[in-house]
Amino acid sequence: MPVMTTSIMSESEVRAAVARELPGVRADLERLVRIPGIAFEGFDHSHVERSAEAVAELLRGCGLDTKIVRSGGQPAVIGTRPAPPGAPTVLLYAHHDVQPVGDRSLWESDPFEPVERDGRLYGRGAADDKAGIMAHVAALRAFGDRLPVGVVLFVEGEEEYGSDSLERLLATHRDEIACDVIVIADSANWDIGVPALTTSLRGIVNCFVELRTLSQAVHSGMFGGPVPDALTALVRLLSTLHDDAGNVTVEGLVGREEASVDYPEDRFRAEAGLVEGGSLIGTGRITDRLWTKPALAILGVDAPATAEAPNALVPVAKAKLSVRLAPGDDPKRAYDALRAHLERHTPWGAQVTITFEHDGAPCVIDATGPMFDAARSAFRTAWDGTDPVDIGVGGSIPFIATFQELFPEAAILVTGVEDPHAGAHGPNESLHLGEFARVCLAEALLLAKVAEVGRQTG
Repeated sequence: MPVMTTSIMSESEVRAAVARELPGVRADLERLVRIPGIAFEGFDHSHVERSAEAVAELLRGCGLDTKIVRSGGQPAVIGTRPAPPGAPTVLLYAHHDVQPVGDRSLWESDPFEPVERDGRLYGRGAADDKAGIMAHVAALRAFGDRLPVGVVLFVEGEEEYGSDSLERLLATHRDEIACDVIVIADSANWDIGVPALTTSLRGIVNCFVELRTLSQAVHSGMFGGPVPDALTALVRLLSTLHDDAGNVTVEGLVGREEASVDYPEDRFRAEAGLVEGGSLIGTGRITDRLWTKPALAILGVDAPATAEAPNALVPVAKAKLSVRLAPGDDPKRAYDALRAHLERHTPWGAQVTITFEHDGAPCVIDATGPMFDAARSAFRTAWDGTDPVDIGVGGSIPFIATFQELFPEAAILVTGVEDPHAGAHGPNESLHLGEFARVCLAEALLLAKVAEVGRQTG
């Protein structure tokens, strides 16, 4: 274990150290991107094991006491290094698993072979969230033997697949990961050149709805007309989930209008890639629709492929639904409300089966206090005087609520490695390399400032 000192590096020393480490950090990021660690069912999970081993090797290289752990799910990695006397301990979170790549024909290059184009590094996981891992590693490498705080690195292996085993892992290893500050590097910045702290996230409920109208497929000419087919019935049911303006119609879901930042429509349309002439849906400010109101999407449908469909009435059809829940809602109650809506609106006496997949709680973070002041100061310095923006996020990181329950006194800082053009979860995911350098610097500065706060309040 390296010998620790209590001296805190100056800002200029931190800048120089981060700049020195960035080439190696990028090389290791590219090595991680080459590992297709997908935790979804049906994929080769040996790659998730390889990914965990690679992360563990990186943490050991930073002088952390490191082990790979699991609790019935995919492997996570925990690395620890004790705090100097009187200094706080910071838990640094990221995840090493990635989303499936989807249709490979939509990728301009191999999703698991990182390629730089126009200052961005392309590859699945380059932004979400292997850049988060490497931002943590960059900060640790920059400090070397002069790390001014204790650290716990917790790198999860199934975040993209719902974090089903995470709560058990946190409970099992609670004493090892006890901390004063939590930094979750899995969100986004407001824009290129504008950092952000995420202070609210929506929750999630995913489920499947299946309709059956026939025991088997039958001739569409002989029986079509009086007999409903399952696909048409499913389409009618799904159409009841939104009103004509596109607002979610499921009774009982929480929603409010309280976002503090506006999102220019032209910028939002461009960043979303909306087709020319396409309309936004829902009502109210864009940021409210994204952050503080529920959203409902149909993620997929099981039915005959058009190229193979015979002239027969489809007996059964199935859809996957995803609801994003506004802060203040409860996932269990929201699922009950969605289930009741689907059962009430199923047409023509079709048999309906609703199957729960997973859920996660929304959260709101009180971003006040000295540790948040330290984070804002670090961001302001790393972005050359630009103040960070407090934002909500339409996506979900359900385990933040678990962290809040386990460590109620800890300040939770949700930081970003992505930008609005990162394309996380989609084809051609990428990382802005200039912004990544700022993220690495900001995290190193943050650790130094957290140590200063600890000295002042200890």
